[in-house]
Amino acid sequence: MTHSPLPVCGPEGPLRATTPERVPAPVRAVLFDFGGTLFQVGTYADRIRTVLRRPVGEREMDRLLDGLETGLTDPQVVEAQRGRDVSSRAHRHAFTTWYASVPELAPHADALYAQLRAPEHWVPYADTGSTLARLTGGGIALGVVSDVGWDLRATFAHHGLDQHISSWVHSYAHDTEKPDPVLFGHACRELGVSPAETLMVGDHPAKDGGAAGAGLRAYVLPAGAAPGAHRGLDAVLRLAGVSSDA
Repeated sequence: MTHSPLPVCGPEGPLRATTPERVPAPVRAVLFDFGGTLFQVGTYADRIRTVLRRPVGEREMDRLLDGLETGLTDPQVVEAQRGRDVSSRAHRHAFTTWYASVPELAPHADALYAQLRAPEHWVPYADTGSTLARLTGGGIALGVVSDVGWDLRATFAHHGLDQHISSWVHSYAHDTEKPDPVLFGHACRELGVSPAETLMVGDHPAKDGGAAGAGLRAYVLPAGAAPGAHRGLDAVLRLAGVSSDA
């Protein structure tokens, strides 16, 4: 039988004894998720006001946002999310179906989706730029591994951050989604590093934390940070062994 490089575990622990390295391999590369990790899209309230092109009071906005929240459990919307990130077409269908679940927003579903793809509607977190700069300045190779339906390079370029990224792995271009090891492995090969030398950073425990199943280290950020907020990415500098001093 061909054994996995990772230990096979039973309910209580590894089936075979392993001899761990005395010192873990140093981190030579960091892979980042996109939305919720390095960037956040503008608020739904702002986006809705933009497409409706008229004043929207707080009471009406609450009703529209409640409609989007209810739509998340609509069977048609739920079904549209299956395999959402494996192709550009599936991604568009998933989001426009959700937007259209609110009658007032249905005529604007395509416009809301266009916002989602527009670089100017994405806001880097307050510590994104400095973190990427310190990592690259410290000799750490960087990549993006994102479940997404379009190419993210234009968004990074719009905010002057594309020069830090040496590998771009978009799920739609590989017909699969995280935590498929194919995505993490592709990024590692492009960066010329082994999985054991690579840290994956994201905000989804199953998808980004799932990189550990491919032999990477993983760091999962808490979800829910507002656009432009401080994301706590200084922890990534510590994990990568890079000084955070100015």
